[in-house]
Amino acid sequence: YSVSYLLIVKKVLFLMPLAGVILCIDYYKNSKINTQKWILATAMLLFLITLVLLFKNPLTEKRNALGPIYLLLLFLFVPKLLNSNVKSTLLLFVVMIIGFPLSQFLTHIDYGFDEILSNPSLLFAKNQLSEGYMSLNYDAFINIGVVMEHVEFDGLSYGYQLLSALLFFVPRSLWVAKPDASGLIVGNHVIDHYDFYFANLSNPYIAEGYMNFGIIGVILMAIVLALSIVYFLTWLNSSNLFKKSIAFYFAMHLLFLLRGDFTNGFAYFIGTFIGLYLLPKVILAFVNLFFYKKVWVQKS
Repeated sequence: YSVSYLLIVKKVLFLMPLAGVILCIDYYKNSKINTQKWILATAMLLFLITLVLLFKNPLTEKRNALGPIYLLLLFLFVPKLLNSNVKSTLLLFVVMIIGFPLSQFLTHIDYGFDEILSNPSLLFAKNQLSEGYMSLNYDAFINIGVVMEHVEFDGLSYGYQLLSALLFFVPRSLWVAKPDASGLIVGNHVIDHYDFYFANLSNPYIAEGYMNFGIIGVILMAIVLALSIVYFLTWLNSSNLFKKSIAFYFAMHLLFLLRGDFTNGFAYFIGTFIGLYLLPKVILAFVNLFFYKKVWVQKS
């Protein structure tokens, strides 16, 4: 499948059951429901949670997508776990330092379920557990130095490279000269100059600014980040559960967005924003318009 197709399906449509979960929880909190409605709402909630687990399978989905989603479910169902900075920091520490490396123990295994079931020792055949702590997942810091060297060799891009993120929805079949994501640029640089073997690298948010505008770019990107955080704080403090959920998701997604690269982090968040907020909002507006119009016609 094409990248555009996968982005639409996996990052937009597969997030819509999670929007249904948010709607059910909002219904519980703000509606006076009788026993029959409570049973129906509970059945719908369980069905939607099952869809979330199916579409965002912890054993197959990438961790940068799973983390914000499952942390958001904790935020929705057990908010007391995240109602202070100390609790949030402790939870994130456990998730990032223990949970994610342990998840690689299962998600990056080279054997099928039947093989593992018949021979459980295969789980330890390649020392998968240690690879979670000693792999290229923690390359972001050193890539800042690579970007500085890349700029020294090839110069600044003056915003051209950022177009790959801001115009991510334009397919390369229509825009042949579309710039590469910064992670790929960093990967190609170390391949060309240091005989590296791996081009799918991260690139921190700070380095994105430096690659495009130098030191001024670092300052500009910091200002944009600060304004974005302040804006989403207003959403987090609003009474709208959809806005609160998007704001919380953004806060958790920052762990991936700040590590980079920016193109993938930005595209994934916009996809989630559409699937988790814009599309449900449009659908609800359409349903309400159709329902109330129908009721008004019947009364007339």
